[in-house]
Amino acid sequence: MIGLNAVYPFAGFIFLAFATSALRDRTNPKRIGNAVFYALIALSLIAGDRLGDLGNGLLVLGLVAIAGLGRIGRGAGATTSPSPSERAAEAASRRNRLFLPALLIPATALGGTLLFKQMPAIVDPKQATLVALSCGVLLALGLAYIWLNPRLATPFDEGRRLMDGVGWAALLPQMLASLGAVFALAGVGDVVGGLVTHLIPEGSLIGAVLAYAIGMALFTMVMGNAFAAFPVMAAAIGIPILIRQAGGDPAVIAAIGMLAGFCGTLMTPMAANFNLVPAALLDLRDRYGVIRAQIPTALPLLGVNILLIYWLAFR
Repeated sequence: MIGLNAVYPFAGFIFLAFATSALRDRTNPKRIGNAVFYALIALSLIAGDRLGDLGNGLLVLGLVAIAGLGRIGRGAGATTSPSPSERAAEAASRRNRLFLPALLIPATALGGTLLFKQMPAIVDPKQATLVALSCGVLLALGLAYIWLNPRLATPFDEGRRLMDGVGWAALLPQMLASLGAVFALAGVGDVVGGLVTHLIPEGSLIGAVLAYAIGMALFTMVMGNAFAAFPVMAAAIGIPILIRQAGGDPAVIAAIGMLAGFCGTLMTPMAANFNLVPAALLDLRDRYGVIRAQIPTALPLLGVNILLIYWLAFR
């Protein structure tokens, strides 16, 4: 059965190609650090289940050490494509058709998800979306090779160049999501739940909803990722108070609670891959310009999410 056993190695070999590409980039003074960083990610994806807890823990510490010591950098080469005039001429001739390979990926992911869920003997239904997404990447890559006729290494060099620009922040969502699971297992949710129980009036539904939604936003701001905040706030308030005591709809509480957490994502530098990396890639003068622009949207949206939980989850 096709599932994560195929998806993870596929992603791992892409990062292995990034490691090889980084090692060949003579314009990057930190190319060794980049290559080792991508190679460790590739090792985790290809053989992580064979490394065991200790091996994976050491691997993560290695990634943190490389990033923390500033051993990841960017090369001077802007692109592997032809000269600016040649790129402009090619873009003018191909026009919006250049977006076809990129659009093929989500189209395949959607269609493949619907198709693969009807083929449980071949594709794991729980992983149908990831398998379909991987197929979309392969199809888009094949189309680009046939249509644009680049060098064999060009897609991987360009992908690695983009990863160099994002840097260690590319792994931040996965790291923070794992941190949320660790917090939940450590009982942080129970501690938070005990504090909230003493702070909100007994039997106050609106108080519990406010504590849950605002807590999701605040924990997300601290941890940088709503997926990391959700296990904590679900264990503290969502499940024991809103679902078990108040009889709320679990689907509404979970889904809109995540949206409340995403409001926190818009307002925190901890969500570096969303809020700091774009500012760096666009060379904005204000490092926190993206956050400042998003706050006027995030706060009203948080208020709307609070009202939606209160109105929809307890009908």
